[in-house]
Amino acid sequence: MQSQEGAQQGDPIGPLLFCNTVHPLLSSLQCILNIGFLDDVVLGGHVDVEASDVAEIIRLGAEIGLSLNISKCELIAHSDLQLNDALLQSFSRVDIAATTLLRALLFHGPVLDNTWDQRCDDLSRAVDRLSSIASQDALIFLRASFSAPKVLHML
Repeated sequence: MQSQEGAQQGDPIGPLLFCNTVHPLLSSLQCILNIGFLDDVVLGGHVDVEASDVAEIIRLGAEIGLSLNISKCELIAHSDLQLNDALLQSFSRVDIAATTLLRALLFHGPVLDNTWDQRCDDLSRAVDRLSSIASQDALIFLRASFSAPKVLHML
């Protein structure tokens, strides 16, 4: 595609056009969980169906000029899961207790507890520091801190 055609990098229409391009590919997959957010795809279901869908993503993606970056792929599963598919074996393994989806923690456990403790410590430190500035400015900073994604994902 020549640079004069289509959306340029930073063009607000670019993500919409990309999503319209990959939607038929994602719609053709068989996994019971199939979520796409721009170029991030989450599949969930039986491991054999997932392996088949990943192979389909690679095949159909190549037809439209997309390639799967294996170094960014993760397999979220129990540690005792045995894999027969070589492609899925090449994905980095993530323990279920440490699972995040778009940086949001999904399960209760030590990772959630540690992350929550870190956020509470951050907020406590911020409140101590807010006392040294004007009250209106402090209120603006406090409101902004609660709209930050790292806090919203945990509430």
